[in-house]
Order: sequence, then structure tokens, then C-alpha cells
Amino acid sequence: MSTLLLLTSALQSSTEVLPSLSLLRHQVKVLPAEGSALLEAPAADLILVDGRTELASARDLCRLIRTTGSEVPVLLVVTEGGLSVVAADWAMDDVVLHTCGPAELEARIRLAADRLAAAREADDPEAHVIRTGEVLVDDATYTAKVSGRSLDLTFKEFELLKFLAQHPGRVFSRQQLLQEVWGYDYFGGTRTVDVHVRRLRAKLGPENETLIGTVRNVGYRFVLPSAREQADRAASADAADDGARDARDGASRSTPADA
Repeated sequence: MSTLLLLTSALQSSTEVLPSLSLLRHQVKVLPAEGSALLEAPAADLILVDGRTELASARDLCRLIRTTGSEVPVLLVVTEGGLSVVAADWAMDDVVLHTCGPAELEARIRLAADRLAAAREADDPEAHVIRTGEVLVDDATYTAKVSGRSLDLTFKEFELLKFLAQHPGRVFSRQQLLQEVWGYDYFGGTRTVDVHVRRLRAKLGPENETLIGTVRNVGYRFVLPSAREQADRAASADAADDGARDARDGASRSTPADA
């Protein structure tokens, strides 16, 4: 579920501007379509600019958003008539008709977010790597490791681990996980989540299975080990390395010299 910021001059409800939004599960916040509103705008994953009635003002607002240095994708909402005059220099990322259906709107939101992620990845080669505690998830190669050990995960197990690792400490209900990992059009039961969590814990191993925590009567969360626990683990690993090194040194000293 994403947070969408809707800028509309008429301060209408989100369903009046885009009726299909009522069928999606995104959180929508509505603000007046004014540059001053951007100063106190809450954080959002995507900005929708209402250009149904005041297209010129909407164009100027799209351009203004870009001058602020914001990298959040901008979708311009227009009518059939407005669609014929929009141009690339309006600084929006995509255009959507106010009468579009929920499937099209969801796809445009997802694609806009994917393009932004791809652009960031091009600037930062590590952008696709998620590091949370001792877990490393590489979204580009679909590989995951824990404490340096590779995990043999199925696609959905990987997606579940990635999603939880992206939001450490946050609790998600089984229904939320179904929507975020399996998709809003998935019709299976929440038991599917429990099965995948159990398999994922088994593959993490006894020493790491508690990384996927259960919140009774709520759902699951990714549990970060405390700083002290991480320090203790590092100290134990160092001690083990020192012990192995001493053992090798002792063995080499006890070996008779070659004749």
C-alpha cells in the first residue's frame, strides 16, 4: 500500500477526482493545488495533480514540483480534452484520464514507482540491495543471504523476506502481507502466509528464525537484533576465529621439521 498525495484546486475528495481510487487500497491525502501547500506536504510515494478543470495551473504546478528537487513520481489527471494538449515539458511522469479503471490506475502507479527505482539504481549500484541486520537481499539477482550464508528460497519466500526486511520492526497483518506480496487480486486464504513464514524460518535456520517475529492476534514483523546482541555475535565470531588460529598455530609447532 502506497501513500498518495492528491493536489486539487477544488479540494474535492479523491473519489470525485479519480473514482477508481475508491477501489484501491492506497492511502490518499488531499491538499490544495498551490505551491505553498508543498512546503508542509506530508511524505508521499506519488503525487497526483488534478488538471481536469485548470489545466494551465496544473502544468505550472507539475513544473514547480520538479524545481523543488522532489523525486516523487508525478501523475497528471486530465480529461479527454486535456489529453490532447499535454506535452513532455510539463514535467509530469505520466498522464491518466480521470475516468480510468482501477487496474489501469494501479498499473500506472506501479510503473511510475518502478521507473523511479530504476533511475535511483542507475545512480547507486547498491540501491537494489537491502541490508537489515545480518540479512542481505539483492533485488536485482533475486538472491538472499543471512550471516553470509546463501538461502535457497522460492519466489514468494524471497518476496516475503524482502518486504519484511524493507520494513524492520513494522507489524503487518496476514491480510496486508497477502496484498503486498501476493497482490491485491489474490483470492487465497491467509493460511498461505503462515505456511510461507514457517518455511522461511526453517531456511533461516534455528539461530536466525526469530528474525521473523509473530505478533499474537495481529501478524508478523521483521525483528532486528539489538545492538548488544549484534556486538555479542561479533565477539563470539572473533573468539571462534582466534581459537581456530591458535589451534592451527599449535598444530604447526608440534609438527616435526622436515629431514
